[in-house]
Amino acid sequence: MLENAAELSDLYEFSEAIRIYDKILRADPKNIGALIDKAVTLQRMGKNSKSSQLFDTVLEISPKNVDALIGKGSILHALKKYDDAIKLYDIALKINKKFALAYAYKGLSLGEKGEIKNALGYFKKALSIDKDLELASISKEAALKLLDSKKSKK
Repeated sequence: MLENAAELSDLYEFSEAIRIYDKILRADPKNIGALIDKAVTLQRMGKNSKSSQLFDTVLEISPKNVDALIGKGSILHALKKYDDAIKLYDIALKINKKFALAYAYKGLSLGEKGEIKNALGYFKKALSIDKDLELASISKEAALKLLDSKKSKK
């Protein structure tokens, strides 16, 4: 059922996916996979408050769940709470030093704060772990262009 719901979410059939996640959670309210996937689906629907609550529920059950830390961080990032997001990414990186996505997301938040050189280092670190991480690759290129444009303006 979890795979089916995830596939529906990938196909933008969000309401149907949520219905399946709710069915799973009625039977097993602490199902971490269903809680996280439902939170991600709600986030994709623009329901950040409900999504954030679910990530908080996961973190109450499993405080070291890196997926929930990153998910909650991405919501904070979207709300322009970059320092709060970075704190969660740092916690995730303490738990898993090889979590490429956490480095990429931290880089994004640093970039939004104007710390482009610092952000670039995090994108490079993410790519050293996962050379195919598209988010890090695109972000690295954007950061390099920003730095080049700043140099040429001087």
